[in-house]
Amino acid sequence: MSPTVGCGEMEMGLRSWVKLALAAPLLLTGCKGFWDAPSSSSNPSTTKTSGNFYVLNVGANTIAGYYVNAGVLTALSGSPYSVPATPVDITIAPNNNFLYVSTLGGIYVYAIAYNGALTLGNSNSPITTDAAESMQVSSGNNWLVEVIPGFSNVYALAIDSSTGLLRSKAEEYTALPASTPQQVTIAPDDSNVFVAMGTGGTAVIPFTSGNTNPFGSLTTIPLENSSGSALSVAVDPSERLFYIGETSAVSGSDSGGVRAFNFGTLAEVSGSPFASGGLAPYWILPDASGNYVYALNRQTSSSTTGVIKGFTISSSNGTYALTAMSSTFTVGTHPVAMVEDNTNQFVLAVDYGGGYDLMGYVFDTSTLGALDNVISSATGTDPVYASAIAAAH
Repeated sequence: MSPTVGCGEMEMGLRSWVKLALAAPLLLTGCKGFWDAPSSSSNPSTTKTSGNFYVLNVGANTIAGYYVNAGVLTALSGSPYSVPATPVDITIAPNNNFLYVSTLGGIYVYAIAYNGALTLGNSNSPITTDAAESMQVSSGNNWLVEVIPGFSNVYALAIDSSTGLLRSKAEEYTALPASTPQQVTIAPDDSNVFVAMGTGGTAVIPFTSGNTNPFGSLTTIPLENSSGSALSVAVDPSERLFYIGETSAVSGSDSGGVRAFNFGTLAEVSGSPFASGGLAPYWILPDASGNYVYALNRQTSSSTTGVIKGFTISSSNGTYALTAMSSTFTVGTHPVAMVEDNTNQFVLAVDYGGGYDLMGYVFDTSTLGALDNVISSATGTDPVYASAIAAAH
């Protein structure tokens, strides 16, 4: 039976549309704004230019590649690029040479040219049949770490940094205490892997990239509230703090919370969890400066339109504090992911439910940490279900 997606529905896991993709095509009810194709480009009052970034369109089986050229959203050469099977997630190797796309048919690798253009590699075949829910390449470009829905393991695939292909068909893994993984991230120094495990809390796993099996002994951080779910995890670039986004973490109608921990000691920061501004913080983005962190909420208690909540970060004698910004920043319907580009000038978010598939922000020049919306665009002929985004490092 075909599921019907309404304006207020889709309260599912980060990429639970994968399950829908296995069923019959979606029947859309035509939410206002959902069918409206926004302008394909935007010309904000700015001369800033960004690095390259890529949006995964699950409805179109494409990757849309862009950069912002003197304030105008501009497609990369050859974009959009076809994906051989229904896509799930996307990530870029830190050396910027390869882009990996997880699909229902496995993980494919694309070579990234000097101009950002993509070429499908490995003779157009997947490097593994895994349908990863979330994945990331280690900073040494030698491991692809992934989690798969319904599997209580985190996997590491050895990859060749010069070809992007597997060095071995064997997959290293360590067991998770839950089979509900939502998101995985690797610390910038490759010392730890963090897995948000939904109702199972969050796993912290020591990681040694030089070992045959890089995983160490796992530690679990329990949920703030047993009725909640750990949806997202992130580490700030300077590795002072790491963050977990959980549902039902704070009191009130918008009960999503951001939990902050000292990276070295795993001790939770005073005042944590902090209200995320919505129901479900599906993504957490620490900015490159280390001064701010942003939580992307799929919706609020009163609206299916998502919001971004920002926090400033301060420290004194090694003790860190988070302070919520006075206002939230609007995104589209059911936002799912956001990144900062490698020029550290743009924050970019994608919305699975439309409104605008892609929204871009610059940092306000007068209010520290505030985000000014300068790009609102489709990433194809809507509805495309923009489901993931990755930016060059």
